Amino acid sequence: MKSRENLLSAWAVLLGIIVAIILGISQKTLLKEDTIWIYAVLAVLGVIIGLASVRDDYKDATTFLMATVSLVIVSYMGNTALKTVGNVGDFIAVVLNALLVMFIPATIIVSIKTVFSVASLK
Repeated sequence: MKSRENLLSAWAVLLGIIVAIILGISQKTLLKEDTIWIYAVLAVLGVIIGLASVRDDYKDATTFLMATVSLVIVSYMGNTALKTVGNVGDFIAVVLNALLVMFIPATIIVSIKTVFSVASLK
């Protein structure tokens, strides 16, 4: 059963990353106006990923949190730095921004779940 849950969460994360990349690129090329719905979709996807990703395993939670916090920090810093590169940097910055919007809610939910899980054991 545990492997099936891990498979579901792995597919959710992979699907979320693919959607974030596609929506980020399409925002820059196709949808020049009114892109607020893209970020709403990504935020909801992030909530779903956060709820589905970690069950009761601290090792999984720690790994997920380390990876997502690193991704959020690097995406934010890269987003700022890549805007100076030009058109290619703009495309990458938009994709990084889409990943940020998706992974911030996921990170917050997994953090809260982990804190409650640790607090309930003591």
